[in-house]
Amino acid sequence: MSVSTKTDRQIKSQPLAVPTEPVWRLTVEQYHQMIRSGILSDDDAIELLSGWLIPKMPKNPQHRAATKLTRNALEAISPDGWYVDSQEPITLDDSEPEPDIAIVRGDTRDYLDRHPGARDLSLVVEVADSTRERDRTLKQRLYGRAGIPVYWIVNLVERQLEVYSQPVELPSGPLYQQRQDYSLSDAVEVAIGDRTAGSLRVRDLFP
Repeated sequence: MSVSTKTDRQIKSQPLAVPTEPVWRLTVEQYHQMIRSGILSDDDAIELLSGWLIPKMPKNPQHRAATKLTRNALEAISPDGWYVDSQEPITLDDSEPEPDIAIVRGDTRDYLDRHPGARDLSLVVEVADSTRERDRTLKQRLYGRAGIPVYWIVNLVERQLEVYSQPVELPSGPLYQQRQDYSLSDAVEVAIGDRTAGSLRVRDLFP
């Protein structure tokens, strides 16, 4: 396991490049209205990220397997009052990402008229292969700015688990102050809410 704080990684907090031509940036409510009116549907593989409609990457078998394995492992240790969701929307200030996994407060029936928000979440997880750069930059900024306590990247390329914690908003942009990398031989403690729920073997998260 290696531990680092933000130094050279602050370079990655640079804002996304945007088109030079005029474009329309959406609010979350406008995005929801497009869904309600049928302009967008479940068949449209997009997410609202920082006001932009961003295509979601296709999922290969390794991604699917890692998502299922990680979800199973987290479900086994999740305490009462929390549940594990997978590839479902969460609503943030200017975004509605669909993390591969999220640990959500309460019960799924608590969210019949809205999606979970940042205050309802203890952990979000992205499984990264072709999306690794986006998950380390754009997604990390979104989740850090929202104040989600812990963010995991199950990094299929480098075969490691990246754990980001201690979100903070700085003049240069939002970021997580601490990053810990875990190898396949490590174990990682999982905090859910205000207590440690258990420990997982990192190798159990990978196909």
